[in-house]
Amino acid sequence: MQILALTDIHGSYETMESIIKAEPAADVIVLGGDITTNGNSSEMNEALRRARYFGKRVLAVCGNMDPFPLDDVIKKAGVSINAKGVVIGDVGFFGVSAAPSSFLRTPNEISEAEIEGRAKNGWVDVASARWKIFVPHAPPSNTSLDKTFFGKHVGSTSVRTFIETRQPDVVICGHIHEARGEDAIDKSKIVNCGAASRGYYAMVEIGSSIAITIKP
Repeated sequence: MQILALTDIHGSYETMESIIKAEPAADVIVLGGDITTNGNSSEMNEALRRARYFGKRVLAVCGNMDPFPLDDVIKKAGVSINAKGVVIGDVGFFGVSAAPSSFLRTPNEISEAEIEGRAKNGWVDVASARWKIFVPHAPPSNTSLDKTFFGKHVGSTSVRTFIETRQPDVVICGHIHEARGEDAIDKSKIVNCGAASRGYYAMVEIGSSIAITIKP
């Protein structure tokens, strides 16, 4: 299975479309949050329409800049993996919208306890899948993927604890644009895709093993 992972689109839908066109072999498109920047339901539906136009399976979570009501929009559209899991073949996808509460008070922030609960709910749905892909918008804390320009780690402690405990095969995250890259926690491979608004994304190939490529 070829998985195209995009996060932090921030309304740059033409760039998103260009990325999708550049990866015709992708079987599944994962939108890992911040699809809009304080957008509304019409904007989110337009983003999903554009992503689905290419005939690929689309799965999504919201980010901290996607206002809370947009979680209902992706749910009604049938693409949400927030606090739930979807199994495609032998691959299970589950995720967590939003980001941890912060002094920034962005439109979609939740407590670490809520992040933990959503992750656990999604895990139950994919427990039987051979491969498990976890899609929290926020990266795990104290990795190379949650470090700001100022050197501060601002990721989710609950995401990290969940990874340490459950060991999903792949973790797809975003949120901290400048922390684009790969890391690992024990056996879990983690990728911060970077901002799709700037043309960045990741490809995850699931076969007999897992290969992650950050592009371009």
